[in-house]
Amino acid sequence: MDILPRLKQIVGEENVSTEKSDLIAYGQDWTRFFEPDPMAIVFVKTTEQVVALVRFARKQSLGLVPSGGRTGLSGGACATNREVVVSFERMNQVLEFSYADASVTVQPGVITANLQAFAQEKGLYYPVDFASSGSSQIGGNIATNAGGIRVLRHGMTREQISGLKVVTGTGELLELNRGLTKNNTGYDLRHLFIGSEGTLGFVIEATVQLKATPEKATVILLAIPRMEDCLEILTTFREHTTLNAFEFFSHNALEAVIEDSNLESPFATPEAYYVLLEFESPGEKALADALTAFERCTGEGWVTDGIVASTESQNQSLWQYRERISESITSRTPYKNDIAVRVSQVPEFLHKIDQLVGVLYPDFEIVWFGHIGDGNLHLNILKPVETSVDQFKQECEKVSDNILGVVQEFGGSVSAEHGIGLMKKGQLHFSRSVEEIASLRSIKAVFDPDGIMNPGKLL
Repeated sequence: MDILPRLKQIVGEENVSTEKSDLIAYGQDWTRFFEPDPMAIVFVKTTEQVVALVRFARKQSLGLVPSGGRTGLSGGACATNREVVVSFERMNQVLEFSYADASVTVQPGVITANLQAFAQEKGLYYPVDFASSGSSQIGGNIATNAGGIRVLRHGMTREQISGLKVVTGTGELLELNRGLTKNNTGYDLRHLFIGSEGTLGFVIEATVQLKATPEKATVILLAIPRMEDCLEILTTFREHTTLNAFEFFSHNALEAVIEDSNLESPFATPEAYYVLLEFESPGEKALADALTAFERCTGEGWVTDGIVASTESQNQSLWQYRERISESITSRTPYKNDIAVRVSQVPEFLHKIDQLVGVLYPDFEIVWFGHIGDGNLHLNILKPVETSVDQFKQECEKVSDNILGVVQEFGGSVSAEHGIGLMKKGQLHFSRSVEEIASLRSIKAVFDPDGIMNPGKLL
């Protein structure tokens, strides 16, 4: 059977593209290590279309790759083997809102920032936030269990989802948990699909729990000479404030942002690392308590300088130094290690990794940043200009084997929030046992027995 005419029958001729520019744009995510080679891009608009598409793909043994905002960093949305890319950007409606339940039901193509804005209009709050929120989509956030900058206070995407509708790899439509707060009726299948990277089925609706509007917040940017002191700073501010976020980054990360975004350097005297924290500040006492924490940190020598925002505009200005890091280093084709350990292990872990990279790989430029408050660290290796992408990737995989050996030693995760995708599937064994991986394969076989859902990813 000729595939393209049947795809056009299912979704409409205007919703199928084989234009080269679309094949390239929709066939990859923010990673640049994989050559996109999809057969076609399909823009679905209804649940019925998704069901029909999956059932057709199953009969034809046709791989389907889900596509949202394509802001992922693990190759999870890359189509490299003549698959059909299924874009959800036209399924972008808010379907239902309930004040009583403080919940909203949305289609997967709703942009994260638009959901945040909708919640704000209703006097509520959607807490999952990250630098790509202006283009990432809720379906992708759910598929990767996205985290971001406020996990410390509000948790990952998983904690915000009270219901899902999904189409499995068998073409079945499942409605999971239906927005219930309490539901102890056996296995909660909802949580299998959250973080599954589209390998079990496609999210077509999500019921999202919203929160009360948070108190006024204040941002502080701190200059710190030693990365190992981050945990002491975190503990001190936790004792005195209600933290929403606790982020850190290296000096060369700051330099990349300043150069790329034409921003001014925040400090007259640079340090090796910086911490950006946000805390609730409803009144003068909260600010005074934060100042007490700051004074202790400076007195101990953990912090050498700091900037306290006094307006919301200054909050946003300080956040730019953290949130613009990823985009500022994208042109250097960074190889990303998105790793995590328990928060209490962070100082020892950081010290060990820093020593390892410095001794074994002195010629690589390393950019550190991450969410230290929840144990998540992003180690970015930048490609030298003279090195080819393939050669660079091979060298980085050698680096990663050493780094992930340390992650395994600490009982940590090889992918804290970016997922496994194509990039990390060869490294899954550093975090998962043989028995666990076998269980994952068994689950995959139940929901996608023919292997058509985002083939080649995760497993």
